[in-house]
Amino acid sequence: MQLHELYPIHKIKKNKRIARGGKRGTYSGRGIKGQKSRSGHVIKPQERDLIIRIPKLRGFRNKSLRGKPIIVNIGELEKKKDFLNSLPKKTRIKILGRGEIKNPVEIAKNWEISKSAKEKLKVHV
Repeated sequence: MQLHELYPIHKIKKNKRIARGGKRGTYSGRGIKGQKSRSGHVIKPQERDLIIRIPKLRGFRNKSLRGKPIIVNIGELEKKKDFLNSLPKKTRIKILGRGEIKNPVEIAKNWEISKSAKEKLKVHV
């Protein structure tokens, strides 16, 4: 026996050819009108309609909820201390080490301080 001599045990069942006239009548089992009765009908999945309604947003959207701190250099601390004290306590403030300081200044516990600023302020936190 060779490969071209092989054949299946059961008979091959042919698919029904719908909507080509013949014994099936005028509508050929498709019903009357509508998308399903037409040739080449493609019904969209419902999820696609939902996706289309959502606006297209571009860019990176993982922004932090905390927000950026207010940055103040040591040289500006004396000028801005009234402004900084008037802010709410939850406001993030970071002190950087640029500039020089002459008078002592009180620093709140929740303020962030850079390494260079710590050296100039001689603060041990």
